[in-house]
Amino acid sequence: MYISGVKLSRLSLAVPANVVALGVVSLVTDVSSEMVTAVLPFYLVLSLGLSPLAFGLVDGLYFGVTALVRLAAAHTADRLRRRKLVAGAGYALSAACRLGLVAAGSSVAAIGAVVAADRAGKGLRTAPRDALISLSAEPGRLGQAFGVHRALDTVGAFLGPLVAFAVLGLSGAYDAVFVVSFAIALLGLLVLVLYVRDHRGPAAGSASIRPALALLGPGRFRRLCLAACGLGLVTVSDSFVYLLLQRNAGISAEFLPLLPLGTAAAYLLLAVPLGRLADRVGRGPVFVLGHLTLVLVYGLLAVAGPFWLVLPLLGAFYAATDGVLMAAAGPLLPEPLRASGLALLQTGQATARMLCSVLFGAAWSAFGHVPALAALGVGLVACLACWKAVR
Repeated sequence: MYISGVKLSRLSLAVPANVVALGVVSLVTDVSSEMVTAVLPFYLVLSLGLSPLAFGLVDGLYFGVTALVRLAAAHTADRLRRRKLVAGAGYALSAACRLGLVAAGSSVAAIGAVVAADRAGKGLRTAPRDALISLSAEPGRLGQAFGVHRALDTVGAFLGPLVAFAVLGLSGAYDAVFVVSFAIALLGLLVLVLYVRDHRGPAAGSASIRPALALLGPGRFRRLCLAACGLGLVTVSDSFVYLLLQRNAGISAEFLPLLPLGTAAAYLLLAVPLGRLADRVGRGPVFVLGHLTLVLVYGLLAVAGPFWLVLPLLGAFYAATDGVLMAAAGPLLPEPLRASGLALLQTGQATARMLCSVLFGAAWSAFGHVPALAALGVGLVACLACWKAVR
């Protein structure tokens, strides 16, 4: 099997086995989660008839709820030195939510509650998982380590829409997608239990969360957090991108779950090369380049450009920013507070993106999608003045 053009057996030699194991967990889990992500926007908007503003509120839950639990979960993981256990609890909660979508039926309120619980699961697992990656690799090779993890994660993101498309084609029912997604999520949890090793380093040393909050004192890490939050405020979610593509291109409903494939393919091909590039030339320039790519995405969406170009550009944006940001933050944080520090960064970013979803949905409803995209593009260019924070 090849990841970003590199044979998986070679990657296992180039990065620690624990990073590869965590990548496989994310691969399997992302097959499950992307099955749901691929169909949920169209189910809510096209089948249930939600307005852009209402969808923005639901979509905002994807980011906002994680902010409520992420820091507490990460602090618990650091305090107890049980990062694997806390991450596993998050994976288990998200798996259970697949069945919750079946039980919710067509109730928007119930679906919103299940989405909130699912995002709480993501909030529980993300920072402890990224802390384990950061603690399992050498500081000078963190870009590559996160690139390998994100590439494996993206294999799942690529396969998930294909599985959803196949299940919908065979059954014609969204509930079938949710049930199959649940079964796959359980497999990912099993891989975590059997193959991922915890990192039992020194404890955080205090039951108080104050040492973690002290990380936001003057310094490079605080500047990094401010940059990530500012850019998160002008980063529209994938769901809105796919809805706009469907609107612009008039894509048939049965093919909508396949839209994320273009994004996932580009992410898969570029995650490892861009991670290595960030290790060599600096994480700041690569991070900025990724956001300039997002400006192009906004421009193409505004002028109804070809969807086949928008999707790989979106994937390139994620490949240049997601793992690169975590690789930039890891060495700035003490080992006992690694998960807590990453959670602070991710919480700020998630909160900002939640606000972006709500504001973009409101602007689309009030003024149309073109002015809303123009405002995001201008804001994104302005925020890139913060790029020095990630050097």
